[in-house]
Amino acid sequence: MRTYRLPGPGSLDDITLGTEDVPTPGPHQLLVETRAASINRRDLLITTGRYPLPARPGIVPLSDGAGEVVAVGEAVSRFAVGDRITASYWPRWISGPLRPEVVDQLGCTVDGWLSEYTLIDEAAAVAVPEHLSWAEAAALPCAGVSAWNALTRPGTLTAGQTVLVLGTGDVSLFAAQLAKAMGCRVIATTSSAAKAERLRELGVDEVVDYAATPEWSKEVRALTGGAGADLVVETQGPTTFGQSLRAGATYAQVCLLWVVSPQPEVLTVTEDDLSGSLATVRREFVGNRVELEALCRAVAAHRIRPVVDRVFGLDDAVAAYRSYRDEESFGKVVIESMSQLRSPARLEC
Repeated sequence: MRTYRLPGPGSLDDITLGTEDVPTPGPHQLLVETRAASINRRDLLITTGRYPLPARPGIVPLSDGAGEVVAVGEAVSRFAVGDRITASYWPRWISGPLRPEVVDQLGCTVDGWLSEYTLIDEAAAVAVPEHLSWAEAAALPCAGVSAWNALTRPGTLTAGQTVLVLGTGDVSLFAAQLAKAMGCRVIATTSSAAKAERLRELGVDEVVDYAATPEWSKEVRALTGGAGADLVVETQGPTTFGQSLRAGATYAQVCLLWVVSPQPEVLTVTEDDLSGSLATVRREFVGNRVELEALCRAVAAHRIRPVVDRVFGLDDAVAAYRSYRDEESFGKVVIESMSQLRSPARLEC
């Protein structure tokens, strides 16, 4: 099989394609023929060594992917050959709070999806909604779960409330789609007329041009009759954090979803940002398998289709990274992989 590996922090040129034997699944493992994998911002940070969790040398990159089960270990009970699955970003975090002993991440400390075949522990696997293409299914584990948890924590949101999403990154698009499915009003920011039109096509109610209106928080308040947004999905920080507070309602929730900026920045909050605000600020760091399963149920029930912007072949994986880094996207950048071998897992394993 063809497999990419990252020897260690450096540049995108260090991601190398090689040939390896197709692995045999262990007792509780699934051998999955990878059909698609998608790139997240954390994957760029891993290549440069700026991600908070150090990557294992020689790791197979990418946390997000989807594929068909082609072989199962002798003790597997949750899935069978032929099932369509994705996997949790944190493969050992099944439910409950994040604990130190389950901090492994696909594509960072555990081999990820940038390979023709991927070994997934059955405990990490989640069935893919039937209406999704492979590229769409590969978009769910990181950005989708992050948006889901931003919206669904207990006491966070109810139908009829207003959600503010910043920009058109992957998490923001998921949050907009999910919030509309939950019956909320959605306001989004962008500086692009073309992207504003696409946001409206997704169902976004109001779009604020932050280039034309640098104090976009005032426009959000105007659009809400002075009340402000009930939930701000803050994906842009640290520079936008003050305005996110000012755009929020008195008792708003502000959910911080950025991990680290391309260059170190200082988070500054002024008295003006806090005046009149009793907002609750919280963090999310993707989520567990149970939360991915809940997202998949919602996606299936509402026939939500994740937004895919560009698709590359496996041979062009490094070009896909560069495209994600250098070109403005509206939706996911996906690498599709069809194995040159056919169904090796239907052999006895």
